[in-house]
Formats: sequence, structure tokens, C-alpha cells
Amino acid sequence: MKTLLKLIVVLAVVIALGVFVVPMVARQLLPLSYEETIEACAQEYDLQPELIAGVIQAESSWRETVVSSAGAVGLMQLTPETFTWLQSKTGENYEESALKTPEVNIRYGSYYLSYLKGRFSDEKTRLAAYNAGPNRVQDWLENPEYSDDGVTLKKIPIAETEKYVDRIEFYQKLYRYLYFS
Repeated sequence: MKTLLKLIVVLAVVIALGVFVVPMVARQLLPLSYEETIEACAQEYDLQPELIAGVIQAESSWRETVVSSAGAVGLMQLTPETFTWLQSKTGENYEESALKTPEVNIRYGSYYLSYLKGRFSDEKTRLAAYNAGPNRVQDWLENPEYSDDGVTLKKIPIAETEKYVDRIEFYQKLYRYLYFS
């Protein structure tokens, strides 16, 4: 009887750790900021908020003013050229420095994800296009070595882009579990 009681106590502790402690630690390791902006952009652009958060985590690890070696800026790592092109679609006219403003960067990064959603029906393909560029991905889709149907990529020819897509899918699942379930 004592053994059964000890087993029950151990199981209760393990379950409590899994339910309460693990998510608490995971939230420390995988933060979420700008939740209101992310939620608003997700609704405005018909995206999942965990997708936006996953892109931010993969792109910048929530560093607002980071600039990549390729010149991409801010949380969602938009290039000034992409930002200018997107503004031509919205009719807005921000200075390039606005890319370091989290709300602007998240809004335009989300808008770009929405644009890619209209161009590519498959999510993995969209994520590859966010990283490698839509024209390059369109070329891959037209190549039978990389796509059987012209819609989905069976193979991503750039290892960095393939890892990027995998990272975002992983982060997306974690953010859904930790914050958006």
C-alpha cells in the first residue's frame, strides 16, 4: 500500500511539473512581445498569430533593431526594398528607419506574409518565399526536380532556406501551445 501511495505522489509531481513548470520555463526561453499588434495583424491579414510570432523568433529573436548582413531590418527582417514595394501597395510613405519600429515592422511583415499567401497556396512554399524571395521560389516550382505539381516544393534546393522553414514550423507549434491555444 505504501508503494502504491509513493507511486501516486511521484506521478502527481511529474504531472504537475509537466503542466505548470515546463510551460513556465518554456515561456522564459521563448518569449512573446507585442501580442496586441500580432493579434491585430493576424486578424487583419488572415494569418495565424503563432505564424507571425514564429517568423519573428526565427528572423530576429525579438531584437527590434537588428540588421542582417543582407540589410534586412527589425523583428520580421524586411529589406528596405521590400518595405518600399509594400508601401507602394498600401499608399503609405514611411522613412526606412520606421522598419525598426516594432508595430510598423510587424504590420508590414504580416502584410508581406499575406501577399505571399495570395501568391502561394502551400504554407511551406510561402515560408520559403519569405526567406529566399518569391521569384526564386516560383522558379523552383516550375522545376520538376523541386516540385511535382507546381504548387508545393518536394525539395528546397538551398539548405539555409530549408532549415528556416523547419525552424518556423517548430516555433509556430511552440507558440501555439504556449500562447495561442
